Amino acid sequence: MAKSEECCSTQLIDGDGIFNDTGIDQFIKEVKLGECGLSYAVVSIMGPQSSGKSTLLNNLFGTNFREMDAFKGRSQTTKGIWLANCAGIEPCTLVMDLEGTDGRERGEDDTAFEKQSALFALAVSDIVLINMWCHDIGREQAANKPLLKTVFQVMMRLFSPRKTTLMFVIRDKTRTPLENLEPVLREDIQKIWDSVPKPQAHKETPLSEFFNVEVVALSSYEEKEAQFKEQVANLRQRFFHSIAPGGLAGDRRGVVPASGFSFSAQQIWKVIKENKDLDLPAHKVMVATVRCEEIANEKYVGFTANENWCLLEETVQSGPIAGFGKKLNSILYTFLSEYDAEATYFDEGVRSAKRKQLEEKLLQLVQPAYQSMLGHLRSGTLEKFKEAFEKALNGGEGFSMAARNCTESYMALFDEGCADVVVELANWDSSRVRDKLRRDIEAHVASVRAAKLSELTSSYEAKLNEALSGPVEALLDGASNETWPAIRKLLQRETESAISGLSSALSGFDMDEQTKDKMLTSLEDYARGVVEAKAREEAGRVLIRMKDRFSTLFSHDSDSMPRVWTGKEDIRAITKTARSASLKLLSVMAAIRLDDNADNIENTLSSALVDTKNNAAVTDRSITAFDPLASSTWEQVAPAKTLITPVQCKSLWRQFRAETEYSVTQAISAQEANKRNNNWLPPPWAIVALIVLGFNEFMTLLRNPLYLGVIFVGFLIMKALWVQLDISGEFRNGALPGLLSLSTKFLPTVMNLLRKLAEEGQIPANNNPQRNPAVASKGFQNGSPSSDLSSSASSGVTSSGNGTEYSSPTKED
Repeated sequence: MAKSEECCSTQLIDGDGIFNDTGIDQFIKEVKLGECGLSYAVVSIMGPQSSGKSTLLNNLFGTNFREMDAFKGRSQTTKGIWLANCAGIEPCTLVMDLEGTDGRERGEDDTAFEKQSALFALAVSDIVLINMWCHDIGREQAANKPLLKTVFQVMMRLFSPRKTTLMFVIRDKTRTPLENLEPVLREDIQKIWDSVPKPQAHKETPLSEFFNVEVVALSSYEEKEAQFKEQVANLRQRFFHSIAPGGLAGDRRGVVPASGFSFSAQQIWKVIKENKDLDLPAHKVMVATVRCEEIANEKYVGFTANENWCLLEETVQSGPIAGFGKKLNSILYTFLSEYDAEATYFDEGVRSAKRKQLEEKLLQLVQPAYQSMLGHLRSGTLEKFKEAFEKALNGGEGFSMAARNCTESYMALFDEGCADVVVELANWDSSRVRDKLRRDIEAHVASVRAAKLSELTSSYEAKLNEALSGPVEALLDGASNETWPAIRKLLQRETESAISGLSSALSGFDMDEQTKDKMLTSLEDYARGVVEAKAREEAGRVLIRMKDRFSTLFSHDSDSMPRVWTGKEDIRAITKTARSASLKLLSVMAAIRLDDNADNIENTLSSALVDTKNNAAVTDRSITAFDPLASSTWEQVAPAKTLITPVQCKSLWRQFRAETEYSVTQAISAQEANKRNNNWLPPPWAIVALIVLGFNEFMTLLRNPLYLGVIFVGFLIMKALWVQLDISGEFRNGALPGLLSLSTKFLPTVMNLLRKLAEEGQIPANNNPQRNPAVASKGFQNGSPSSDLSSSASSGVTSSGNGTEYSSPTKED
């Protein structure tokens, strides 16, 4: 390809008819033809060989075609078809220099190539220059007539010929004015047109339907070069804005967009070489199809490699993107606008179809990102809903109102997000994702609702359990005639309180009355269940309770003080009272009485187990006599309400009597022992005999007071031993155990007493050598020294008897 400062040229078709597709592609890039759209024109020139065609083009358009060297003789200069761009002419104008006709170099092949090149020129050119000699005008056998016949004949091979401007350039004009030459030339052209065979459809078609005929005349280049160049310069001005209305090619039609020129020219030449009729409309559609598809593929590839799209696609995989729809729409519109700009001049039907295909491919490419964005939007909205819903509930808002308000608010938020995500080119429906979000929200609300109702129910059940368990246990423990009425009253009060609270709490859940009543009934049943469960639990410990009650009543008096069996108590009456109270406990525990139905359980148990007369009567009866406790059910009591069956009551009472019999026996033994301990003095007759027989010894003591002192000291010692050995307490359990115990304690007690007396005797001498006489006298005034000694000794013995060590008495200063 040849290139000057402003002009590029390349051989489009060589002398052998081979199309130079590489060269034309490079040429189009160099002249930037693809950017011109429809704003370009193609000019070609035909004429006899060595008629100065290249010279005319070079002077007219500033091209650099090779010219014939006149000094070397006339010969073929241009072989095949050459293409160049014009320098300095707007719009972009391409010039084709065709090989001359009637050349001796081709010989017989000249006619075939002449027709092919002429047809090619007519198919692609807007203006065709026909270079002819002035002296050929009016001649029957002029060199231009075969050329015109060729042009008109090949024109018939176009199914729908394009409107072409034929500009006849008369070379080496003589003195004959152009006004005289032009009519003759036009007449010759019309004759040739009329003589050319035409298809039936164009029999009467005028020449002007296919061609605009222009005639110009130029002086001889060799003889009048300056005038020639001046005329060429004037002619050049006519090629400026040649495609504008009123220009040389202002009424052209069927123009191929510049970006498709290379492919179009190549396909046209291919059809011509195959000697087929050239259907220009079909060719135009074919060129548009290929080029639009190429442009669409380029835009699709460019989109996939676009940095903004790649970043958007990568980012949306990990999280939502603000303004996703706006960004994606901007990228899509950018590439589709580029497609529209490049394909705007091609056939509208083809262009639109290929654009639609491009849109579909692009939308198919971006749809996963769109779905990911919708997924992020749905999950994000759901999480926000959960947070807001929980916050509303924690703030004290009613459940149904909070659910309704939050649902409406965040569904609207999702709709706003969908509006921001929407891809304008696609008619994608986000309703499925929206429905999925609503289902998720409803499922979450249902889950929270169930949890809240369960939590609420559990809360009131816990309150009922706390309010009923302890009091019911206490009431059953203190079994009396008012136990079950008190339990019923407690159950009613606490149940009404709980139901009232639960009913008030359920008002915020907007539930139907049937469900609400069901929950309240369930809570009421639960309260009864708590009481019944506690009653059954206590019934399982009834024996322990009975023994505890018996022990409490039997071992303590009416003031709850421990009972001392002194011998004055009526053990039989006390035992009967305690057993009656225990039987009362058993009768209370025997059945659940929450329905205030009367029964005779207590009377049955009392008559069968406690009543002495009845027991005696039962003993006298035969084995076959009726036993009221020989049954597994109570009269007037449903089995479901029975806690302890009659048979179990009888068994429990038998076990209770056996386990409490020992306490009664022990009480009787203690009472008898106490009576024996209280009768330790000798009989009265022995006391009288002792006085009568011991009168002499008594008188002896009166005559000798020293004996009285010895006896008094002995009394004190015996008293100390009595207290410390706890003789009365030891003999309370019997004589033999008392003697054995005293034998082991006697010697250590005597030794401790002697040691204590020795220590007391040493204290005044060691610690108070100068004792105050007044204090001493005071001590004697208060009593004898033996009195102090006896007090100390008694104190020591008492302490020892209580299980403590001796402590030194407090001395007086």
